[in-house]
Amino acid sequence: QVQLVESGGGLVQAGGSLMLSCAASGRTVSNKALAWFRQAPGMEREFVAAISFSGGTTSYSNPVKGRFTISRDDTKNTVHLQMNGLKPEDTAVYYCAAEALDFGLGSHWSDRYDDWGQGTQVTVSS
Repeated sequence: QVQLVESGGGLVQAGGSLMLSCAASGRTVSNKALAWFRQAPGMEREFVAAISFSGGTTSYSNPVKGRFTISRDDTKNTVHLQMNGLKPEDTAVYYCAAEALDFGLGSHWSDRYDDWGQGTQVTVSS
């Protein structure tokens, strides 16, 4: 079991930018696909972005495509989410997660992930 801790959330105006970070500890996540999900109050957790174990493949949900960029640094056991052009509808708690299987590309399905952070709040004001 790996521990994941998100940071970097906050309050930002529409059109602004934030970078979220997720630090893993306890075990290396080098062989794991990593992802970001988000959840707004009263709504289900939704996929945002994923990066493969190697970092060679990334994927994004349509609402964030072209605005968000996921990256990883396996020397630091971290994953990041650069968020540009933020919109009020991006407001949510953002969670990082590590996929259960090794050498994955990064599923869009939340039940494929077995390690989760506690989340960091992102609020975008209009």
